[in-house]
Amino acid sequence: MRYNFKNIEKKWQKIWDEKKIFEVKDQEIGKKNYFVLEMFPYPSGMLHMGHVRNYTISDLISRYKKLQGFNVMHPIGWDSFGLPAENAAIKYKKHPKDWTLANINKMKEQLKAMGFSYDWSREITTCLENYYKWNQWIFLKLYEKGLAYRKESVVNWCNKCKTVLANEQVENGKCWRCSSEVVQKSLEQWFFKITEYQEQLLQDYEFIKDGWATRIIDMQKNWIGKSEGTTINFDINNLDENIKVFTTRVDTLYGVTYIVIAPEHEIVNKFITILLKKDNTLAKNIIDFIESVKKQTELDRNMKGKEGIFSGFYAIHPFTNKKIPIWLGNYVLATYGTGAVMAVPAHDQRDYEFAIKNNLEIKIVITPYYNDSNSKNFELKNKAFEEKGFLVNSAEFDNLKSDEAKIKITEKLIFLNKGNFTKTYRLKDWLISRQRYWGTPIPIIYCKKCGIVPIKFDDLPVKLPESVDFTGQGDSPLKYISDFVNVKCPECGNIAQRETDTMDTFVDSSWYFLRYCDSKNDSMPFSKEKTSLWMPVNQYIGGAEHACMHLLYSRFFEKVFVDLGLVDKKAIEPFTNLLNQGMVIKDGNKMSKSKGNIVDPDEMLKKYGADSSRLFILFAAPPHKDLEWNEDSIEGANRFLNRFYRLFDEIFNRKDDSLEQKRNIEQMHNSTIKKILEDYENFGYNTIIATTMEAINFLYKEKDSTNKSQLLNFISDICILISPIVPHITEEIWQKLGNKESIILSKLPVFDSKKAEKDKIIFVIQINGKIRAKYDAKKDEIQENIEKIIFADEKLKTYLENKKILKKVFIKNKLINIVVK
Repeated sequence: MRYNFKNIEKKWQKIWDEKKIFEVKDQEIGKKNYFVLEMFPYPSGMLHMGHVRNYTISDLISRYKKLQGFNVMHPIGWDSFGLPAENAAIKYKKHPKDWTLANINKMKEQLKAMGFSYDWSREITTCLENYYKWNQWIFLKLYEKGLAYRKESVVNWCNKCKTVLANEQVENGKCWRCSSEVVQKSLEQWFFKITEYQEQLLQDYEFIKDGWATRIIDMQKNWIGKSEGTTINFDINNLDENIKVFTTRVDTLYGVTYIVIAPEHEIVNKFITILLKKDNTLAKNIIDFIESVKKQTELDRNMKGKEGIFSGFYAIHPFTNKKIPIWLGNYVLATYGTGAVMAVPAHDQRDYEFAIKNNLEIKIVITPYYNDSNSKNFELKNKAFEEKGFLVNSAEFDNLKSDEAKIKITEKLIFLNKGNFTKTYRLKDWLISRQRYWGTPIPIIYCKKCGIVPIKFDDLPVKLPESVDFTGQGDSPLKYISDFVNVKCPECGNIAQRETDTMDTFVDSSWYFLRYCDSKNDSMPFSKEKTSLWMPVNQYIGGAEHACMHLLYSRFFEKVFVDLGLVDKKAIEPFTNLLNQGMVIKDGNKMSKSKGNIVDPDEMLKKYGADSSRLFILFAAPPHKDLEWNEDSIEGANRFLNRFYRLFDEIFNRKDDSLEQKRNIEQMHNSTIKKILEDYENFGYNTIIATTMEAINFLYKEKDSTNKSQLLNFISDICILISPIVPHITEEIWQKLGNKESIILSKLPVFDSKKAEKDKIIFVIQINGKIRAKYDAKKDEIQENIEKIIFADEKLKTYLENKKILKKVFIKNKLINIVVK
């Protein structure tokens, strides 16, 4: 009999749906809660196999945990705001909401056809009012707490997408979504103050270090960019002003030969004002330089040639009182540190290159860690010496090692009121303003009399108007809808204007997992009572590319919610365990729409079925490794499932059951259970399938000489064990075996460790370290009996005749090595 996957898969999907098998109660007596979650999809219109891989892994974990006896929540939803829908509206003259909801319906059909075990009763859709209302509620809570604020800033702007991008969304100077060049633009923007939590974000890795990949934690740590060093105040000559500089190498202070400030530094305007009265030419040159830098992205300023101009002003060295020229440099950013650096060209390669280009002084103050007698003769070899070492040319600090000098120099700066020990962070506040329509409206009104006025909680949601024109001109279309923009001020009643920016869609995904816990709540985004039953998420699955955006933002939100009393402190980290699945590769590239190399899951389902697709995905590579697409392998998976089904059918329909039960079947049965259960715990899904294939091959050889009941018991346990991988075929066989309930409601089989051990082992015979024979031997066979076999073997006698035995090395259950001369 051939496995009719089309009929069987539809049959079981209908049964699961009708019986609501995967709908979960918040509490079930005698069961612990377990929350399995994958990063929810953007409804682009069609799944590709990259999506399917992610969801197959999470589905397997969900089903396995159910078999273990957990009360499992495995929800799904739609990350449905975002620019592609707005671009589609412009291109196809279709409203983003209509386009998005149609895509959701299509993708929902695809997900159900894969047999995924979602609790659809908890489904969320972020573009609907019953979700984005709570985005606005959260915004207002952050505003109350001083964690949401507005300021003018230079932002990353994508001309193609016509929107602002966060730093995290700029990859190598290009837009993360469309790969267009990113330029700089000055706008009034809204920010979330993630920097308020930067130290806690670092400290709390202690709670997740065992469940997250080290590389993901390291990526976040590098993004947060904590540095410990010294802040130094450099007074400006003939001005009652100073420039603050942060450095981690205060041991090089005596080597400072110039200061470089960002063109956007606040002191620059004062310099220009003074220069316009004294040196109009220099002032004009500085203005021209600033304008040229504005055209450069942050990446350009960091990666391209170091450009600069002398400001006409000098700083005063805090120890020597020597005048130090102040330069403006494109490679110094106002958004990083203090917007100024002390340049030590002898000991910083970037400063060295700038000094060589502009003919500035280079002074050695650190020498390598070798004898003092050689230190004074140290010279640079066409590059900066950036290592730690001994101090020279540094007054009373000469001959100190760098680490000791850092402390003593900072202490002197503190004494002189010229500096202090300081911690700095690279992390910047989260820019959430977007100049687009298809997103959550920011719940703010601007009143000429009252200023910035937040919407009252009772007036939420601020609804997106449905009637809108999409021009693609860059400004938000909301600006041109007078009924939306012009409103009465909630405070004074005068005519005011509504904020027309919408929120970054990462706001939607930074708390959605909490909404799953309480998706029908219409008075709060979620209740503490419900989230305390489920949070933190036990197992989260998603791509490593979200390490410094979604994952970091979610951690930030969770800590804010704990502080607001909305979430229990036990969930200070939202995700206990994180599995980053590898990519699906086709034609040498990541499978994606933009690469034009996607494979439509619908085609695979029609040709091979859901179980074959799932089996291939899980067998082709471990979950954390990249998977190379190969349709031939799906066909092979389909053949294996047919072979498994035929094996069951042959044994099940065999009438004679008079054959004896066999010990080798018992051993293979128990060892298979043992091996598969161990591999489930270690994400060894490909080896689970390999073990199953080995067991099926074994049963084919033994089926005609073994007791029917013993064979069917083995097959029954195989069905339970691999049902998380191939749920449809195993449900079908499980039912034919006479079981009334779904296989997902059964329990994992247990094994007997003693019965899992083989009665015989492969014993290796070596002569002078070379393998000369292998024997089937009884387990724990004694050396004397092994030697009898050796000396009776005619072939082995040829290696031993007329030889003197010098030594025998016997390793129980493994080998014997006879050393002869």
